[in-house]
Amino acid sequence: MSLINRVLPGRFSAGLLVACCLLSPLTLAQPGDTEVPAHLQAEEASVNEVFNLRQYSPNFASAGQPTQEQLGALKEAGYERIVYIAFTNNRNAIADEDILVKNLGMDYLHIPVDWEAPLPQDFYVFADAMQHSPERKTLLHCQVNARASAFSFLYRVIYDDVDVATAKADMNTIWQPNTTWRDFIFDVLAEHDISPECPDCDWTPSDV
Repeated sequence: MSLINRVLPGRFSAGLLVACCLLSPLTLAQPGDTEVPAHLQAEEASVNEVFNLRQYSPNFASAGQPTQEQLGALKEAGYERIVYIAFTNNRNAIADEDILVKNLGMDYLHIPVDWEAPLPQDFYVFADAMQHSPERKTLLHCQVNARASAFSFLYRVIYDDVDVATAKADMNTIWQPNTTWRDFIFDVLAEHDISPECPDCDWTPSDV
């Protein structure tokens, strides 16, 4: 039995979904808008230049789109796996990121997540990869760290036993999920009997 079936028995297969969707314009944290909390900063200064990077643990971070040069910096900083969860036709995507990452000696996984319709099975493909080799230092990224921070919130709460309040506060440094993504988050949490509520959690949808 695969790890995905153990994560969510009988519900989803491990197949990747392919869709065509451009990233909707977002109003998110921009460099210089807000100071990144110290506990979310990477130790390596060059890696901190990656757009909207948030370091959650020694082996896991999420971010927006790295540049080609920053992919090299990530390798030098010890990253072993890059997971991309947006579409390669986004305006700032690197068309040959898979080749660049592999040539740098890192693992690469692409999960094209539809901005307008994220699916639980998209998340479980990511979770399966993480659970299969949790020791591998991983960067999860999209274009601006909206999709990626939502997946990070779910992974940390469900698999790393981070409390909802802490994970939500960290996601808030990037964005407040809109209705589509809030409902997606709630649906995945419900599959694990986890409540999204906490005393300081505001889940009012944003307009992005």
